[in-house]
Amino acid sequence: MLKIVGAICILIATSWIGFEASKAFTERTRQLRMLKSALQSLEAEIMYGHAPLHDASRRIANQMSKPIETIFENFSSLLLQGDITAKEAWEISLKTIWNRTYLKKNELEILLQFGETLGKHDRVQQQKHIQLALVHLEREEVEARERQASYGNMVKNLGFLSGLFIIILLM
Repeated sequence: MLKIVGAICILIATSWIGFEASKAFTERTRQLRMLKSALQSLEAEIMYGHAPLHDASRRIANQMSKPIETIFENFSSLLLQGDITAKEAWEISLKTIWNRTYLKKNELEILLQFGETLGKHDRVQQQKHIQLALVHLEREEVEARERQASYGNMVKNLGFLSGLFIIILLM
């Protein structure tokens, strides 16, 4: 009886590990979509709403969910302090939240390059920079979807099968 309970615990634990590893693939794709949506909203706020960056960022934060929401909240509050440039505020906002996301270093580089242009150009040039960042993020999202499709189920199955393997070895 004790062996059966132990075997079930091992199987549950390894399956859970597999599901958590698979969640990273799913969350990265979801967060990339949210990030693209946030940048599209920023573009709309700048182009059609003529909103200042801090105001546009606050509105975007209200539309998004965590962790993307937090990036724009921090950015807006740092801009309101007034003694910091938009580039510095963007970098600080990204770096304070980045370890709580499932995004990779490539996405960080894209967003940091985008941050170099924030607040330095007119609306038309800013729109072009947003479009460029969106193109790069789209490429990353396609890659993330491919990885999710090829590795997501494999990792789940690997967790379950490794549990069965451990159980067989211990019996």
